[in-house]
Parts: sequence; C-alpha cells; structure tokens
Amino acid sequence: MEAGQSAEQYMEGLYPEDEQLSRVLEGIRAQDMPQISIAPGYGRLLTLLVKMTGARQLLEIGALGGYSGICLARGLGEEGRLFSLELKQEYADLAHRHLREAGLGDRVEYRVGEALHSLEQLEREGRRFDYYFIDADKGNYPNYLEWAIRLANPGALIVGDNLLMRGKTLNASERGNAVTKMREFNERIASDPRLESVLLPAYDGLALARVK
Repeated sequence: MEAGQSAEQYMEGLYPEDEQLSRVLEGIRAQDMPQISIAPGYGRLLTLLVKMTGARQLLEIGALGGYSGICLARGLGEEGRLFSLELKQEYADLAHRHLREAGLGDRVEYRVGEALHSLEQLEREGRRFDYYFIDADKGNYPNYLEWAIRLANPGALIVGDNLLMRGKTLNASERGNAVTKMREFNERIASDPRLESVLLPAYDGLALARVK
C-alpha cells in the first residue's frame, strides 16, 4: 500500500480496470454530464447482490450515463429485466447506448420524466420488483423509499446511495431540503418495522434494506 493511499484506493487497486465501465465514464465526460457515477467497488457490489438474491425484476431510480445500470444488468439472468427511471431524455439515451455497447441493451427499459409519475404508472401496470437502486434527487428519497416498499415483492432488496451527502448529513448546521430529507430517509430505513436493514459508511454512505 502506497503512502497517502486511502483504503478505497488500495482495494480498488487489487482489481484490473473495467474497460467497459471506463468507456462509460469517458462518455459521461464527453457529454459534460455530472461525474457522479458510483465507484467501481460499489458497482461490483450491486452486481453481486443481484446475483446473490436471484432478483429478476430490478428498478433503478436515476440512470445518469448508465454506469450503475450496467452493473445491475450484469447480475441478471436471461429472464431478468431492469427498469430505469431518468428525468432527462438525453441522459436516458446515453445510458441506453452504453448498455447496448455492453451487450445488455435488451435487458433494460427506460422511463423518462419525473420519477414519482413513472412510479405511479408502474403501479397502474401492476409491476412488482425484487431489487431497487435509489440514486436520484435527494429531496425525494423518503418518497422513493415508500414507493419501493409499496411495489416490492416479499424479500425485495432496497439499496440507497449518498446517505452522507459528502458530510452534509453529519453537519447539524446543514438544514436544506435535500439534507433534511436524506436524514429522514436514513432514520426511516433504520426504524421502519417493514424493513430489515443496515446503514454502511462506505463510499458516500450506503443503505441496504430487505422488505419483510
């Protein structure tokens, strides 16, 4: 381990570069999109969790450029399906292009627009899910959590990102809507009787919850 190297940097250094995901990051940069994709180790975790749970119906809230979508879809079997909700058409288009390049384009369906509206539509269609990945606008995290439970098959897994919001969640002087709602999300994950959960301080904070 090199001097000054973080624990995450050390552990990431044990794995070879994932060229497919590196191309996704390049595509995001080329489009001047926010460079806020999940870390490589986090992506490997998402893939493992899909495989370990045997999830077949996945719902991703927040597609960005497709990095997490690839990681999720990699864990699916032939019959699996990823639904991805994205506010912006151009982001969904880039994400879908990246999944097609990864050979996974036929396993994903994008719904573009406000996620809460898309969730209402999915309920009207009778959709139910085995696995959720929440990584979108922070002010709606409590709403997304409630929808995840509402549309869950028994035993569904809910994964939530950015619980710490780069330290803002821990700072009592931070009282904006997004950080307030994130604190509410964290508290509900920890206390909701419908869930079994753990909150991890890894990366920028990670929630794992199982719907009873």
